[in-house]
Amino acid sequence: MSQKLKVGILGATGMVGQRFISLLENHPWFEVVTVAASPRSEGKRYEDVVKDRWKMDTPIPEGVKDLIIYNVNDVEKVASTVDFVFSAVDMTKDEIKAIEEAYAKTETPVVSNNSAHRWTKDVPMVVPEINPEHFDVIESQKKRLGTTRGFIAVKPNCSIQSYAPALTAWMEFEPYEVVATTYQAISGAGKTFKDWPEMNGNIIPYIGGEEEKSEQEPLRLWGKVEDGEIKKADCTVITTQCIRVPILNGHTAAAFVKFRKKPTKEQLIEKLVNFKGLPQELELPSAPKQFIQYLSDDNRPQVQLDVNYENGMGVSIGRLREDSVYDYKFVGLSHNTVRGAAGGAVLCAELLKAKGFIQPK
Repeated sequence: MSQKLKVGILGATGMVGQRFISLLENHPWFEVVTVAASPRSEGKRYEDVVKDRWKMDTPIPEGVKDLIIYNVNDVEKVASTVDFVFSAVDMTKDEIKAIEEAYAKTETPVVSNNSAHRWTKDVPMVVPEINPEHFDVIESQKKRLGTTRGFIAVKPNCSIQSYAPALTAWMEFEPYEVVATTYQAISGAGKTFKDWPEMNGNIIPYIGGEEEKSEQEPLRLWGKVEDGEIKKADCTVITTQCIRVPILNGHTAAAFVKFRKKPTKEQLIEKLVNFKGLPQELELPSAPKQFIQYLSDDNRPQVQLDVNYENGMGVSIGRLREDSVYDYKFVGLSHNTVRGAAGGAVLCAELLKAKGFIQPK
């Protein structure tokens, strides 16, 4: 096999940065060679900084323990060591926009978990099974940035992964009105129960900014590339409530759907289990063999039983049934820090490599 691409992690000490490092251990295509974080961690060994706040279930990978942390603001210095970077920095939205563009302008592709560029018109926001064609807008972005290989690509919010894939599988039946309530794990806020003991036995009925993302981002996934930018779809109206619940990992959604064309339950299930995209066709390293599973038991999906389906990269749907007000209702579950965050970004990077957008410098 050819030499692995050299990868940097921006924001490597936070929860999503740790998840990137965990997922990339022994990756067949990518190798983490550089870790970058805030100036207060600069010059320290990675293990020394994170050992007391390592939040993954698996140990710190041996290959990164001795890496010396760079200052994420030393853009040229970090960029000179890598072929591309994953971004999980914890900054203001304006700061994130600026630093990700700065890295891209060093001819370093940026695959971001952050929300800052999700509505930048020429930045693709992609779930690889749903809208890989949006990567085509990268050529327009590179013209704007004045780059030949540097660009930014992002993945969408973790909250939509538990219901948007199902709605996408059902597009031929024209879903036009959706009500969804998401029950979101505390790791979505970068927390564990040790960090956030007040979440034990508690529910918080508000997550800042989450409802707008949950209602609008699916429409961008379903949009079209026109004149060098992405125009969001207007085919479906979505309204949501987003609730924080005392679960470590796993976002659950309870959704109600109206269709213009009236499918049978059997047709809907068939579309779910047979839904696949380019990651499955190309057999990308992180791609789930089956993107969506349907569970027929009334008490599924459950976080404890199903959140790690397909190593956390699959989506579980259950309790699909007719509704007395809407046409159908269902429950969905996805892993918020794997498929919904770092894993989704890794899969994006794999597809970008497969399509030739990411190459060795």
